Amino acid sequence: MKRVAALAVLVVAAVALFVVGRGVSAGPITVTTTGTRYAATVVLDRPTTGRVPVEVTVTSGDADSVALSAVMPEMGHATPELTAREPEPGRFLAEGELFAMSGVWELSIRLNGPAGEEQLAVKALITE
Repeated sequence: MKRVAALAVLVVAAVALFVVGRGVSAGPITVTTTGTRYAATVVLDRPTTGRVPVEVTVTSGDADSVALSAVMPEMGHATPELTAREPEPGRFLAEGELFAMSGVWELSIRLNGPAGEEQLAVKALITE
């Protein structure tokens, strides 16, 4: 039990140090995730609260549609799903208010296409 508590303190300290180190002018976040049907790269140019653009590039599989939502389990926050538009094949863009506050969020990516539907998730540290 003491080891779990010590590990939790270390994780919180690391996240806090990461947040303080990144500061207000945090750079873009790029994360790749892979499921059984699809793989995607997610880019958040501005990992901040409020209205943000999110780009999803499908790198494996043939997705017809992409939708995004976010949850912050530690605080009980969740956002409604945003439907992304497809300006070019395999590249989807969504813009909306996904992150209500700074902290660690889980971004859910729902992809749908001929191979079926799949939900992928990535974590993102959002700063103000």
